[in-house]
Amino acid sequence: MPPRRKPTSTRQKKADVQLKRAIKRGDVPPPDPQTRKTRKPKLRRGPTGTIIGSASDPANAAAIQAARRLQSAFVTLPPKFLEETKALASQLPLPRPIQDVTAIYSDTVDSSARELTCPRRPKWRYDMTKKEVESNEEGCFRKWLDQMDGIVLDWQNDLGPDVQKSDLKKEDPSKTELAKELDSMPKSPTYFERNLEVWRQLWRVTEISQILLVLLDSRCPLLHFPPSLAAYLSDRKVILVLTKVDISGPERASSWINYFRIKYPQFPVVQVESYAAKEEGPGHQGGTQYEPHLPSSFRERLVSTIREVHAEMLVPPEKVQSNPKWLTSWTPAVKKEVDWNGLLKASDSRLGSAVSVSAPSHAREINEGEHGDGKDDKEHELLTIGLIGQPNVGKSSLLNALFGQNRVRASKTPGKTKHFQTLFWTPDVRLVDCPGLVMPNFVSMEMQVLCGILPISRVSAVPSSIHFASERIPIERVYGLAHPSLSLPPVIDKRTWRDGIRSESVESKPVVWTAMDILTSYANMVKWVTAKAGRPDIHRAGNAMLRAMAEGRVGWAFWPPGTETRTISASMEEQGNGIWIPQATSVEDGTDEDSDYEEVDSEDDLALAPTKQAEDIDEDSDEDDEDDGGPVTGFSRFGALAIEEDEESDED
Repeated sequence: MPPRRKPTSTRQKKADVQLKRAIKRGDVPPPDPQTRKTRKPKLRRGPTGTIIGSASDPANAAAIQAARRLQSAFVTLPPKFLEETKALASQLPLPRPIQDVTAIYSDTVDSSARELTCPRRPKWRYDMTKKEVESNEEGCFRKWLDQMDGIVLDWQNDLGPDVQKSDLKKEDPSKTELAKELDSMPKSPTYFERNLEVWRQLWRVTEISQILLVLLDSRCPLLHFPPSLAAYLSDRKVILVLTKVDISGPERASSWINYFRIKYPQFPVVQVESYAAKEEGPGHQGGTQYEPHLPSSFRERLVSTIREVHAEMLVPPEKVQSNPKWLTSWTPAVKKEVDWNGLLKASDSRLGSAVSVSAPSHAREINEGEHGDGKDDKEHELLTIGLIGQPNVGKSSLLNALFGQNRVRASKTPGKTKHFQTLFWTPDVRLVDCPGLVMPNFVSMEMQVLCGILPISRVSAVPSSIHFASERIPIERVYGLAHPSLSLPPVIDKRTWRDGIRSESVESKPVVWTAMDILTSYANMVKWVTAKAGRPDIHRAGNAMLRAMAEGRVGWAFWPPGTETRTISASMEEQGNGIWIPQATSVEDGTDEDSDYEEVDSEDDLALAPTKQAEDIDEDSDEDDEDDGGPVTGFSRFGALAIEEDEESDED
């Protein structure tokens, strides 16, 4: 709370203004900066002596501070980029119909560009103190961050042709100078995790795990397994798991499995479904409800793949087999005997209970670069399986599906898991759930928003994201929108004509959609307007549509690179759908009421936004200080009394 302002006279205010102007001109030296004293907040106690407010409680304050330390951090988009993309979203026409080639995921990256990498934990020794280890990690992380920022900046400033965005553009004489200068949207930066504390969670999980399950969203798996992550896990036992196959469908899922088997033959690939629809009982209300469930076929396939990888780890490596002395003392780096039938049934009393994490016995081997030399003679008591991946790929959902009940918190909003969690699968197998990390990759911000990697409420470039999605999904057909120009009254020709001369009939021009037209039309359809100006609330509309596409209520999926267009055409019931899957779309089931849409109230809130984080802001100054514009659904008891008084006055 800021200190109370001291009352000053008009003469004193005038003198202060004159002093500031003199300091600005350089006539008077500036005063010494005064350090503001921070006062500790006083604990507010209620009548019973309990502390009021969560922030005032020391125990809650420590928990809040720990959660903030694990908050994901990203770069902030420049205001110039937001202004340009908002203007171009209302000028650039969307390609209609969408060509089939758009449904093929393009993985074209300049080979001459420097590769992005994941930060690795620097080497450490057991005789080092905690402060020394953390200081070494912070120094290496800062160097890595500066290097990645330089590589991303070089990639973003590349003026080469963007195949995904400028292939389908056509010349339009109604374009403004800005649209002619920029034939497509300016290339946006790519987001990746910038918080060291979150990367430490990944380091810890990879150290204590013998087998790693890398979860990939089957709608666009290649985006979730970038080259940086593949290089980071090149020396580990990895299983690629395709999730959300019920959205992408069996054809696309099988195509992606074949693609990964060719590109990464060393990594086995499986597919899973984590949810099943609940049976509607007598007390059922609302739309379709889902519960954690893993079908038996997917469970058997996953357990069989884990068993095969475990059997490979029991075989000594070639360099150990060639040395008889090492072979006699070699022990596997995993538990030898595992009850695989128990993994299929998983009915032990310790199912889903928390596990205390001890120091990994192979941590010294990882630190010293000795993998599988047999230096540790102690047999492992547990088989540890780690689940890693980017946000919103379904790591926590898969854990709940394996247990058949909710054991960890799962949410549609990416980034809910803040700290890694360890749970028993069976008495001799434990699972480790790692928080989602946005891996470095040469992918635009709009593509990351479409895939749900970034929290929608923290996306500021809503028009640019809708433009990107509309180039690949016919959103106006998904929601059944009518073009805003069709709702305008027809222009009456009031000109006078001589006898026998008629005005030529004006042919109706074809409807051309833009991203701003889609936002305006959807806002008008759901009757979302701003509070002050009464304009269509395009940012709330874009927030709702992006959330529906990220959560899977609007079904979509890419095909792997190299797919033939005739295969795509054969799978489509109607041409021009792009990546849209009508069979997996249920937009009427979701509402905007459960979204975490946030609106910046003023320019002061924008100035107080945290550094290096993207905030959900409205760049139009005319729409600041505006609410959602929806109807008031509740009032206080005093408001009810006021209504009754008004009614009585009307009767009088």
